[in-house]
Amino acid sequence: MQWTLVIPVKPLARAKSRLSDTADDGLRPGLALAFAQDTVAAALACPAVRDVAVVTNDALAGRELAALGAAIVADEPRGGLNAALAHAATVARTSRPASPVAALNADLPALRPLELSRVLDTAAEFPRAFLADAAEIGTTLLAAASGRELRPAFGTDSRARHRASGAAELRLDAVDSVRQDVDTGADLRAALALGVGPRTAAAAARLLIPGQ
Repeated sequence: MQWTLVIPVKPLARAKSRLSDTADDGLRPGLALAFAQDTVAAALACPAVRDVAVVTNDALAGRELAALGAAIVADEPRGGLNAALAHAATVARTSRPASPVAALNADLPALRPLELSRVLDTAAEFPRAFLADAAEIGTTLLAAASGRELRPAFGTDSRARHRASGAAELRLDAVDSVRQDVDTGADLRAALALGVGPRTAAAAARLLIPGQ
């Protein structure tokens, strides 16, 4: 089974504000773009992924991610993350109505294609399923089988919210790269320890990170 992934990218100028302890205002947009580029590149290299649709209204992010092979979907609802994901999933299914769809965070710079493939292959066993983040509070991936609505509930305590929505929680070992999203300096250090993609490595090299 091959999946369509929808990946949300917010305007780069407003991205990753919680990294202010590690990266200043001038560096955070480039860092956020690097995260998204490495995430999209790894996703497109995953054998379980047919295509990737990035939902964004950021012109630079759209150009750079399209250059990697992603389709770009405009955030027409402009109603926040969950509305954007639901819209992108609907758009993706206009051309492939039978395709399973999964929402994936854009800040997974250590993402490994084979680990993502394992998560998606396991998700295929359920009508809807999700993977909790490394902190076990949020969600990094939400999957919906063919014919099922995605019903995203990202945001505060999304692990509990997705579980309450009826989605099955995927309890897998050795998929750390799919869990390790980056919101804080500590998250970035954890991702660097796992081994990030080349764009994030180059962007992070401009930062002063203890233990890097």
